[in-house]
Amino acid sequence: QRQLKQEFGFRTVEAAVRTKYSEKDFSDESMMLTGDLNVAIVEWIVQYRVSDPYQYLFKVRNPEDTFRAMNEAVMREIVGDRTVTEVLTIGRQEIETKVEAELQALAKQYELGLTIDQVVLQDVNPPNPVKPSWDAVNQAQQQRDRLINEARAEYNKVVPRAKGEAEQTVLQAQGYALDRVNRAQGDSTRFKAVYEAYRKAPDVTRRRMYLETMQRVLPLLGGKVFLDKDAKGLLPLLPLQNLTGAPAEERKAGGER
Repeated sequence: QRQLKQEFGFRTVEAAVRTKYSEKDFSDESMMLTGDLNVAIVEWIVQYRVSDPYQYLFKVRNPEDTFRAMNEAVMREIVGDRTVTEVLTIGRQEIETKVEAELQALAKQYELGLTIDQVVLQDVNPPNPVKPSWDAVNQAQQQRDRLINEARAEYNKVVPRAKGEAEQTVLQAQGYALDRVNRAQGDSTRFKAVYEAYRKAPDVTRRRMYLETMQRVLPLLGGKVFLDKDAKGLLPLLPLQNLTGAPAEERKAGGER
């Protein structure tokens, strides 16, 4: 079955690499009123096949004219149920699908013997006198959408990061508080243990604390000389240079470390 084509709102004079179109005005076919009372110029193509030659030849008088009238009626009905924004932008595919379905239903009802293969919106534009204004409005809407998307992207980048940093700070503070509380409780427990030991044996505890303190302090004093207080008639030879120098060198080395 050979596929046929009907054009609405324009006519192709010569189909080639550079297709030539008729310069005649077909606005009576393409100019339509939308649901929000705006005007749109709708050009479309219908591709179809003769599936039943008997019906096509004998059931309907002037099947070509009838089919074109059906196309215009269906397209005007579908476009009239939508806003001009839907017709010019987001609703094109839906319009094509709806028109194809309704055309097929009417062709079956009228017994045209036709099978609709495809409906394609070739070109949809506002009328030429208002096209510059429409383009300006469309550009403004696109810029508005772009700014909104950029703001949402920045929000999605900044806000989760700020929430994460806030949660991290709270967790650090909670960890620091827990560490301070645990250390304070440990110090308190240790002090209580020392106090209990001191209360039970004061002399022993006092002696132990003295020895532990001296054990920590004496290594920090450097060289040490112990003399018997009862020694008499002895002239001790003391290596004073070594005694005085060793701690200083140790302190210097410690400072460099």
